[in-house]
Amino acid sequence: MREHATKAGASVRASGLRAAAARAAAAAVDAALLLRLSLRLQLGKRFLAVPLLALLWPAYQALTLVVGWRAESFDASDAQNALIGFPLAVLGIGLGVRIIAGEIEQRTLEVTYTVPGGAARVWISKLAAAAAALLAAEALLGIVTALFFTPYPPSALYGAFQSAVFYLAAAAGLGALLRSEITAALVAGVLLTANGFLTGFGGAPSRWSPFFNPLAVDEASAADVLAWTVQNRIGVALATAALVALSCARAERREKLLRV
Repeated sequence: MREHATKAGASVRASGLRAAAARAAAAAVDAALLLRLSLRLQLGKRFLAVPLLALLWPAYQALTLVVGWRAESFDASDAQNALIGFPLAVLGIGLGVRIIAGEIEQRTLEVTYTVPGGAARVWISKLAAAAAALLAAEALLGIVTALFFTPYPPSALYGAFQSAVFYLAAAAGLGALLRSEITAALVAGVLLTANGFLTGFGGAPSRWSPFFNPLAVDEASAADVLAWTVQNRIGVALATAALVALSCARAERREKLLRV
């Protein structure tokens, strides 16, 4: 009798595990389909070609070397921002302003509020789709940089992706605040330019900058550089999460965004 009850309990647990696995698989498929749809909505039918736009920047940099506009060759400290991070940040701004402001200008915002699970699900999926496009662009830029310009440590890829995602989130928030793709892009471009002039896109050891580049810090001990890098990476990650939360909160105020 007891053995029969034990077998019955094991069978129930196995059935529960199979049901949980089926639900997880269905959720994964649903998320993948939503991500693909978000990519098409964000970038159009040729969304796979968008990361190729980032290659215009290394082509320009190669031209400056060939023509002689740049006297010095690139080294490892230039990889994170000068070769990879800057074009990624520009692409991030271009993708970010379309996430919420694009829905407003296309007059599809009201439809977004009817999506099951809430509009925040749409914003998060579009942010994830934009981040996936940035990852693809970074892979291309990383390969081109390593092959044609300079070798660099893997940490430079994270630093470049960090700055791009920060400006992606900032541009999305500005789009929700200003309700215009062009205006949001202009303001985000001004912020990017100001950041570049103040820190040299990571050339100056500014721990608060999303472009902080530990390889560009010369007059500091290794322990100090490591501490600054950890502080910067955690701080920028928290700031990016806060921007995403504020953007979603702003986008939930439908009476403000639907106002003409």
